[in-house]
Amino acid sequence: MGSTSAEYDGTGGVGRRDLIKRSAALGLISVPTMSFLSACASSGGDDGGEKAKAGKKTAKNPLGVNETAGMEFVLFDGGFGKEYAQDAVKIYEKNFPGAKVKFSATQKIQSTLQPRFNQGTPPDLIDNSGAEQMDMGVLVGKNQLADLTPLLDAPSYDDPAKKVRDTLRPGIVEMGQFDGDPVWIMYYAYTVYGVWYSQKALDSLDEQYPETWDQMLAVCEKAKKKGMAGWTYAGKYPYYLPFSLYPMIAKVGGREVLDSIDNLEPNAWKHPAVKACFDAYYELQQKGYVLKGTPGLDHIQSQTAWAQGKALFIPNGSWVENESANVIPKDFDLAVSAPTGLDSSDKMPFGTIWASGGEPFVVPAKAKNGTGGMEQLRIMLSEASSKNFTSKVKSLTAYNGGTDGITLTPGLKSGVAALDKAGENVVNPRIQDWYVQLQKEQIGVSGLGEMMAGRLTPAEAIKKIQGFADAAAKDTSIKHYKHQ
Repeated sequence: MGSTSAEYDGTGGVGRRDLIKRSAALGLISVPTMSFLSACASSGGDDGGEKAKAGKKTAKNPLGVNETAGMEFVLFDGGFGKEYAQDAVKIYEKNFPGAKVKFSATQKIQSTLQPRFNQGTPPDLIDNSGAEQMDMGVLVGKNQLADLTPLLDAPSYDDPAKKVRDTLRPGIVEMGQFDGDPVWIMYYAYTVYGVWYSQKALDSLDEQYPETWDQMLAVCEKAKKKGMAGWTYAGKYPYYLPFSLYPMIAKVGGREVLDSIDNLEPNAWKHPAVKACFDAYYELQQKGYVLKGTPGLDHIQSQTAWAQGKALFIPNGSWVENESANVIPKDFDLAVSAPTGLDSSDKMPFGTIWASGGEPFVVPAKAKNGTGGMEQLRIMLSEASSKNFTSKVKSLTAYNGGTDGITLTPGLKSGVAALDKAGENVVNPRIQDWYVQLQKEQIGVSGLGEMMAGRLTPAEAIKKIQGFADAAAKDTSIKHYKHQ
């Protein structure tokens, strides 16, 4: 999310996916004139708005990067920090000593970069993540992104006999596609979504992770009697709830239920599996198994309360280990599991999990040095850069490997084990990529958030969300996407 992705400044202050200030559709927002816009409108310091001339293609420069052209790289300043990207920039500058890289990091991606897209002066490479993420579907629909196929078909950084695309984890290339073959986004991190918990806390209850909902309720009741809530979540940003709720829906009803939701099909949200899972989550709220005050907590506050042992379970992504490193006790024994199902009638087995690319990197179509942006990504997709990322931020990358010789942290080790257990039973809902506003503001805040705060029943939440989805399906101002 992106991602997912999380918006965190490393200080415990404003964090990833913080400040849910979703703006209007791309190109339709009104932004006050700011003096910095003219100062940062040019890319890498070259004259005017002309694109950099192509360089000579060689074995060491397969994309034909202009070796003296400046390159501008804007990173989302989130839970993964800046160091991994800065390290990769140093490699770029070493390889092209005549080129200057202008690197910056911000949490306000949309408000900082939207005006530059509108003016035709975007940077060359962007990590488009966080709460102020620019809407991917709109960017693609308005032809504002460059096709990354040249990068994918280029020789990989480590092995010229292998194309970049052949070094990536399953599903990464497909995630960057919207319609047909072009690939618009390179998701750099590989995120495991699910239910995160302390194995130590679970052991203290003499319990194992629950596989059925009756077992989940029993564990929560036992925790409640010991003064610990069963669950908490980012109440201010309840679009975190789908990290465990969506794969549960797939487990109960089959992955085709999620596909129909992604496709904005009529009555998709009225599927019995959706109702059953909404009922299950609502039961947590009704029985008092959710930490008191959770609807008022942001992601950092809820994660801190969970790390302090005030709640047993939290839906989240694998960035949480790095994002909450300063509050998770050393003996916490962090673990993640695929979502609990209902019972043996579920369509998919226990272990069905959501895992997909996170941290979406894009090269704007009007970038002055888009080839340089792609080369920076090629460097980042090397084994060395991947290992550096994994070592520093406790997360996997899109590079299929990069863990040899690294001592895996508890959460990362648990995430790898969860992927192994899932096997082919990995789901990847696309609604958060295709329809950002629908997913975050409407399904998340207005639907699930209200239900989990006890202000809507499951039936009311489903009716409301179906209405939002139907409106999005009929909205001719946005581009619509379908599973191929």
